[in-house]
Amino acid sequence: MLIYDQDCGFCQWSLRWALRLGATCDHQPAQTADLPALGLSLDEALEAAWFVTPSGPLRGHEAIAQVLLSSRWWPVRMGGRLVGSRVARPVAAPAYAWVARNRHRMPGASESCRVNHPS
Repeated sequence: MLIYDQDCGFCQWSLRWALRLGATCDHQPAQTADLPALGLSLDEALEAAWFVTPSGPLRGHEAIAQVLLSSRWWPVRMGGRLVGSRVARPVAAPAYAWVARNRHRMPGASESCRVNHPS
C-alpha cells in the first residue's frame, strides 16, 4: 500500500499520474492511515512516499518503484524494476530526495507541500 501526503498537491498529482500509468496498488493518505500499525510515524509519512509491504515499509524511490511495479502495463513495470534496481540507486535515491525537498515547487504544488526534510 502506498502512503502519501493528502495535503500536498504534488503528492496528489503524482498519485493521479501513477494511476494513469496503470498502477493498481492500494493507496491511503498518511493523515487517515493507522501509521503505528504500519511501522511509521506521522513525521516520517509526511517526509516521503512510503510503500508498505509484508516485510516492512519502503521509502522514497523504493516506494515509487513498487507503485510502478503494480502497473497493469509491462513497460511501466519494467520502469519500476529499473527505478528499484541497485544499478539505478546512485541516481534514483538522490533524485527522489531532491524532488521530495522541492515538492512545493513541482506541478500541482502549493506552500502546503513544503516539508522540512532531513538530508
